[in-house]
Amino acid sequence: MNIHFSYLCARIKTMEAPPKTKLKRDALVKATINLVNNNGFHATPMSKIAKMANVSPGTIYLYFENKQDLVNQVYIEVKKAFTTYAFKEYDASLSVEKGFETVWKGIADFKLNQVEEALFLSQCDSSPVIDEESRQAGLKHLQPLLDLWERGQSEGIIKTISPFLLYAYTIYPLSFLMTMKQRGIFEIDQAQIEEAYKAAWNSISVESFFLTHKIKNNYKK
Repeated sequence: MNIHFSYLCARIKTMEAPPKTKLKRDALVKATINLVNNNGFHATPMSKIAKMANVSPGTIYLYFENKQDLVNQVYIEVKKAFTTYAFKEYDASLSVEKGFETVWKGIADFKLNQVEEALFLSQCDSSPVIDEESRQAGLKHLQPLLDLWERGQSEGIIKTISPFLLYAYTIYPLSFLMTMKQRGIFEIDQAQIEEAYKAAWNSISVESFFLTHKIKNNYKK
């Protein structure tokens, strides 16, 4: 009897989750993103998440251990979706500049058009609510960009500064533009996307740095 029961348990674990089960989990993920974006982490109790997802409060614990586990898992899933979107046109064989342009514009497209998910990531990245293990798991999804920057630095194309500074100069400003667009303060067209990209590239490009200083020195003369 015990052997038969163990066999059934093993079979259940290897079976695909029924569509209804996946729908409930997806509803919980979507509700978490929505409520965190509108109310913040601390004003988003499990009961509200369950209500918005149209499931019983106890159902959440079939998928997540607790609120911390829920938020961590949603963060990692959204981070993975974000980087998959951002790197979909990227190829490691591209030149450093073209590769960066491809990734940057993929990230811009995500942040400006997949607003709910992008806002959630922005809140998570600037909040201590996500544990360090989950942050590191999320960071792994950015590895192609980190590798590109490292290659650019080894080839003397990108400034030899911390990847945190590279991210702050080039990617983080997109969150500000996203927020301004979301609030209806600033509309962004394709021409402005190009201007923003050029500003991002110029902020980390060695060639742009020397060109700027050359112009300044000539002006002084």
